[in-house]
Amino acid sequence: MGQDKNPRRVADNEAMAKLRMLRTSPQKLNLVAAMIRGKKVEKALTDLTFSNKRVAIDVRKCLQSAIANAENNHGLDVDELIVAEAWVGKNLVMKRGRPRARGRFGRIMKPFSEITIKVRQIEEQA
Repeated sequence: MGQDKNPRRVADNEAMAKLRMLRTSPQKLNLVAAMIRGKKVEKALTDLTFSNKRVAIDVRKCLQSAIANAENNHGLDVDELIVAEAWVGKNLVMKRGRPRARGRFGRIMKPFSEITIKVRQIEEQA
């Protein structure tokens, strides 16, 4: 008698990885996520490797984790994977401040964000 198995959150030909608490704004992270959406994983990894954006290193790690999940946990073929979805969400915002002129206080917002990458196996068309 055990608990029933939880249903999968993704389809049988998909795998995903999520990276939380990235120290960058969601707007900047979404620029990098848009760069890899819909591409084959080899091309997406290459684009992230040679990108000038600082956050591209963390997005690359998340994509590699999604690829490893697809291969090891779901038995998908790595050569046939594409980046099906990559979406960005907000996380907490640290509030800091600086004293300004005439007794005022300047607020400094330090946002965090999170990214979810979903890879999907597609069959090669001959």
